Amino acid sequence: MPGRTLWSGAISFGLVTLPCKLEQATESHSVSFRQIHVEDGGRIRYRKVCELDGEELIEADIGKGYEIAKDQVIPITDQDLAEMPLPTAKAIEIVSFVPWESIDPRHIGESSYYVTADGQVAAKPYTLLRQALGRNEKVAVAKFALRGRERLGLLRPYGDALLLHAMRWDDEVRDPGELAPDEVKLTDKELAEAMALLEALSVDRLDELELTDQYRDALVEVIEAKAEHRAPAAPEGTEGAPAGQVMDLMAALEESVAKAKASRGETSDDGRHATVHEMPKPKKAAGKKAPAKKTAAKKTAARKATRKRAS
Repeated sequence: MPGRTLWSGAISFGLVTLPCKLEQATESHSVSFRQIHVEDGGRIRYRKVCELDGEELIEADIGKGYEIAKDQVIPITDQDLAEMPLPTAKAIEIVSFVPWESIDPRHIGESSYYVTADGQVAAKPYTLLRQALGRNEKVAVAKFALRGRERLGLLRPYGDALLLHAMRWDDEVRDPGELAPDEVKLTDKELAEAMALLEALSVDRLDELELTDQYRDALVEVIEAKAEHRAPAAPEGTEGAPAGQVMDLMAALEESVAKAKASRGETSDDGRHATVHEMPKPKKAAGKKAPAKKTAAKKTAARKATRKRAS
């Protein structure tokens, strides 16, 4: 079912022009709250009032303005924005084509848009661009203007459609160098066990996983419980070591591999069915024991004393 058009214009690459429209590729299922007066539950309303004449305004009365001085605001109309001397104001301008694997995931923003062909005349260049991108496994880096600013975009084929990802500019991506931990040494066995865990938890496609928004489900349960004047259902127990507990890394890796294999009904490396068991807790020492060497020395001295008395 077609969605709401956010933008209409054209894709330009070389001398080819492709009339197109943008639609949201995703939708939010987040739970929305209203602000209320805690004492009586009344809704909190915000009214937009002109500070000069005190008149309450509706949406149609409100425009944009840029403040150039404390008491001077220049009105900016939609017509002003539409006539900006910007090449990307009504065009998705393809700058270059790059291999998909060369894209740093940090540059990809949160917004994605489906690009739809605008009219029958656009069907052939649309299909041509989609198939050309699919055959050489490249993506198009583009610039476009949307919602008040010029954006960097990534255009790629997705099934029978074209998908445009909003991207971040280079100066918007932080350098992670300062966040890296100090260098540590790992054993070959630890790395091998970690690789085994990665393999045991791997799937070929993301849609093979049954992923749900547990936070939203829990929030809905709280809301429904309050509406029905009952206590919310108890949360399911979570596994894992308590925060702050010292972890035996190797033991944790081995247990994780066994659990992952057991959940898939696989067998362990020795051919037996994988089983999962609780890791034993360290026993508390009842008291200090004498070192083994000192204990042995005392026993030797006692035997010598016994021989002297016997002789």
